[in-house]
Amino acid sequence: MRLERVRLARRALLAASVASAIALVGCGGKGGGKTSATTVAASASAAPAATPPCDAEHRLTPEQTEGPYFKPNSPERASLLEPGMAGTRLTIAGTVLSTACKPVAGALLDFWQADDQGDYDNAGQRLRGRQVTDADGRYKIETIVPGLYAGRTRHIHVNVQVPGRPVLTTQLYFAGEPANETDGIFSAALAMDVQQEGGGKVAGFDFVLDLGR
Repeated sequence: MRLERVRLARRALLAASVASAIALVGCGGKGGGKTSATTVAASASAAPAATPPCDAEHRLTPEQTEGPYFKPNSPERASLLEPGMAGTRLTIAGTVLSTACKPVAGALLDFWQADDQGDYDNAGQRLRGRQVTDADGRYKIETIVPGLYAGRTRHIHVNVQVPGRPVLTTQLYFAGEPANETDGIFSAALAMDVQQEGGGKVAGFDFVLDLGR
């Protein structure tokens, strides 16, 4: 019973974190027009979410391979959307935390992913971008649901770095995606609980880093 209460509390706090991060961080970068995430922001409470408790589910974020498509010097922006971009709109929001459950301000997050056809832009910086967490350790990224390509399930690559600390390289996945079962590196610990909101989707994910003492 106690574990179930912890899980329910964790789920409620994560939902609050998504709502407040969307409302407070705002729509940075070059957006592709009004999305469902904007509607969520308009109705979400402006009160900041409480720092999640260090419960049994609050583990270090696992590392994963960087893959072959990383490019340095991505543009600084909170929205990867561009005019005319195909695909289902997706907003991901959350917090970068230490293992002591302290929010980490100034952490650099670098995102890159495939388009809705499963193709990466290796010539330019389409669907690539980086941002820094705010004073409460929060981030928000507006993008699209990535497509599939041979051998992989849907995923989004992320590098997370705190000044003076090693880079965490990992990937985010989509809970319930059928191709998760056949992807050799899929990790359930990195699967986002994605919810439908209007014509798009929203998800939350907290990165937990070991920053030492």
